[in-house]
Amino acid sequence: MLPTGSRGPKVVAFGGGHGLYATLSALRHVTDNLTAVVTVADDGGSSGRLRSELGILPPGDLRMALSALCDDDEWGHLWRDVLQHRYVTDGPLNNHATGNLLIAALWNLLDDPVKGLDVVGRLLNVHGRVLPMSNVPMDIEADVDDNGHHKVIRGQSLVAVAPGRVEQVRLIPESADAHPEVLGAIQDADWCVFGPGSWYTSVIPHLMLPEIRNALKNSNTKILLALNLTNDVETSDMRHADHVTSFVKYSRGITPTVVLADPTSIDDLSALDEAVDVVEARLVMRQVNQAGRGDVHDPLRFAAALRDAFEGTITDVSRAD
Repeated sequence: MLPTGSRGPKVVAFGGGHGLYATLSALRHVTDNLTAVVTVADDGGSSGRLRSELGILPPGDLRMALSALCDDDEWGHLWRDVLQHRYVTDGPLNNHATGNLLIAALWNLLDDPVKGLDVVGRLLNVHGRVLPMSNVPMDIEADVDDNGHHKVIRGQSLVAVAPGRVEQVRLIPESADAHPEVLGAIQDADWCVFGPGSWYTSVIPHLMLPEIRNALKNSNTKILLALNLTNDVETSDMRHADHVTSFVKYSRGITPTVVLADPTSIDDLSALDEAVDVVEARLVMRQVNQAGRGDVHDPLRFAAALRDAFEGTITDVSRAD
């Protein structure tokens, strides 16, 4: 296990869901100076129901981030399992996660999303902090070309599974403010990490908030873009190189310092090299997947790769035959 401690770099990780969970599970081995910034557009499952019924931020991705940062002792593991536990019933509790209900209760009592998340963090003795990207629940809307048929799809859960090529995505409301503590974390950060994760529904939304873009532009933070191991439905037509180009498009010119990729998953190395060169970034290739599971990140391999990228280690593993 890699050493952790308060002397680690100050890192802000952006994302949501399982992708951010993988990033945080690795970063916690690299630094304790860690802030997770989570999308607030989930409209499906337990989160979507609570969002609709209570008018609150969707708690599910925030719960996942807290679970990833829980302490490694018996207490932390117990509370991680409590947060992740889902009810299976024939009634209205079916598929609700305990952690979602706990977070919703704390928000109702404290009337402050960040204070509620901090309370859960203390309960789990988390390594780091979890923040919503905005205090306003948001929707994702996408223009999709499905074999020549142009559609407008609204809602994160629908965009994530919509067949066809995503041409453009938007956040609604466009005027939403970023949470002030997110902006402060960016200003103070040594590194900001984007990805892996669902590209248009978990990673890109952060770049569409003007305040976050401006904070990134006006800070001295370096940016690491961690590419996905595999494509999902919403990026089925995209190469790894396209993700680099897309990042710069939606950030309106902000470029990554480092692009991290697993050599066993790269679809077109020459195209990726070219895309990285164009934005004057550094390509770091490390095997970060689990043995025998090319689509799943190994926390310690991923942690070692992130540490090397942060420290400027440039020796790369070779591309697999």
